[in-house]
Amino acid sequence: MRGFLVLRVVAKLLMPFMLLFALYVQFHGDFSPGGGFQAGVIFAATVIFYALIFGLPAARQLVPEALVETMVALGVLVYAGVGVAGLLLGGNYLDYFVLAHSPVHGQERGIFWVEVGVAITVSGVMLKIFYMFAGRQRSAEDE
Repeated sequence: MRGFLVLRVVAKLLMPFMLLFALYVQFHGDFSPGGGFQAGVIFAATVIFYALIFGLPAARQLVPEALVETMVALGVLVYAGVGVAGLLLGGNYLDYFVLAHSPVHGQERGIFWVEVGVAITVSGVMLKIFYMFAGRQRSAEDE
């Protein structure tokens, strides 16, 4: 893809808007369709798009594999941490009502952090799957 200058320039112009849309879907997920899963997939699709245009080594430099693996674990920890916080504050596991001074604010806060955890995990898993499949080497039998 080195020779496609227009494609590379358009991709660089388009990617910030893709990431902005992922944030919009993440933060607007409480009020309309969307949320953590969709935002995570859009974020991962942006990195995959980058890899298709600029190459897999450039994508792995932008989002290293160690960061991807950390994202998978961190998202699960955020999700589980919301549940444990509910337990420690006297509620049930993933009982959001106890997370703030009023039940409504607790619901908003709990759902927000659960969706953040889902977004981080989904984007990490999608990128890990892409890196694994895109990084495979063809054997002599495949050719």
